[in-house]
Amino acid sequence: MSLPKHENLSVNRLAACFNNTSATYKFYWFLSILQAVESGLTIISKRELFAGMVSNAWYTVNYFHVSFGKQDKLQRAIEALIDFEGMEVDANLKVVKERLMQTDNKATVAELNYFNSQVPHWFLAPWFPKADRVEIYSGSNDYLNDCLYSLSNDSLTINPNWIHYLTTNARVLKDFCYWNLTLYLQTKNPNVPDIAGKLIRPALRNSLRDQRVNFWNVVINEIGSIDCIYTGKRLTVGDYAVEHFVPFAFVAHDLIWNLIPADIAFNCSKSDKLPRLDTYFEPFYRLQATAIEIVQHVNPKNKYLEDYLTILPELTMFTNNNNRAKQRYREQLQPLLTIAANNGFEYLSL
Repeated sequence: MSLPKHENLSVNRLAACFNNTSATYKFYWFLSILQAVESGLTIISKRELFAGMVSNAWYTVNYFHVSFGKQDKLQRAIEALIDFEGMEVDANLKVVKERLMQTDNKATVAELNYFNSQVPHWFLAPWFPKADRVEIYSGSNDYLNDCLYSLSNDSLTINPNWIHYLTTNARVLKDFCYWNLTLYLQTKNPNVPDIAGKLIRPALRNSLRDQRVNFWNVVINEIGSIDCIYTGKRLTVGDYAVEHFVPFAFVAHDLIWNLIPADIAFNCSKSDKLPRLDTYFEPFYRLQATAIEIVQHVNPKNKYLEDYLTILPELTMFTNNNNRAKQRYREQLQPLLTIAANNGFEYLSL
C-alpha cells in the first residue's frame, strides 16, 4: 500500500516515518494527529496527542489483549492507567481521551509525558537525517525540508503546506497507518487471528440472532431441549444465550463451530474467560456433533454447515463417533486457547 502522491510535498518522507519501527508509538501518534486535523485543529497540544495515542490503543490492549511487545511503553501505560484513573476496561475512545485530557493525577500525567521524549521529534527524523532532538526541534520551527509540523515544548503546529493534503486524504492516510500497524503487530503476535480486525472498536457487535434462529433453534426443536455444558441447566428455545466457546475477543469471528447455546446467567458471568478443554471439550464436542447430524438431516443446505468445513472437509466425518473428527476439532481449539492464555486471557475458575 502506498500514500497518495503530491508533486510539491515529500510524501516519501512521511511514508518513511513507519520504517524500522521498534514500538507502536509512531502509528498511534500519527493517527492522533490525523484525528486532530480532521476536527479542524492545526495547533495541537502534546497532551491531546498523547491522550489520543492511549485512547486509540485502549480497546486493542484491554479487550483483544493484543501484545505490543515486551518493551512497548504504550501498552504498559494503558495497563497502569486503568488503576490510576479507575476506568473501565471497555471504556470507549471518547471517554478515555477526555479523562486523560482533564485528569490532575500526577502518575497519569507522568505516564503521558513519557512519550514526549520518544515520538514528537523522532517522527520527523526522515526530514532531518542524523539530527538529534535539539536540532530537530530547531529545524522544525522553520519548517526545514518542508517537514510535517513544527515543535514547541507543549504543542505542535501543522505545516500549512501539509494541511490540505492531510485533510483531503485522511481516510487513506489512516488506512496506510493501520496497514503498517497490522504488519508490525503481526510480528509480535504471529499466531493471533485477525489482527487488523482488532485495531478499532466496532461500533456494534454483530447480533447472533441468525445463528440462534436458523441453526441452534433447529437443533433444540428436534430434541426438545439441551443441557448447558457449563451449568447443566436445561435449555429450551427462547431461554438460552448463544456464546463463543473461545472468546470473540480473541477469535474475532462468529463461525458456528465456536458457538454453542449456554445458560444466560452463566454466559454473562463467563465474559471473556477461557474454557478448560480437559473439563469442557467432551460435552462441547458431543453437542456440536449432535447439532451437525440434526441440521444435516433437517436442512442439508443450511449455510452454517459450511463453517465446519474449515475443520474437516467432509461433514460425514463428524458422525458415528469418528475419533479422527474429534481429534481434529480438539486440535483446532487447543492452540487458540493456549495462545489466548499467553496473551492475557484468563481461564474459567472451576
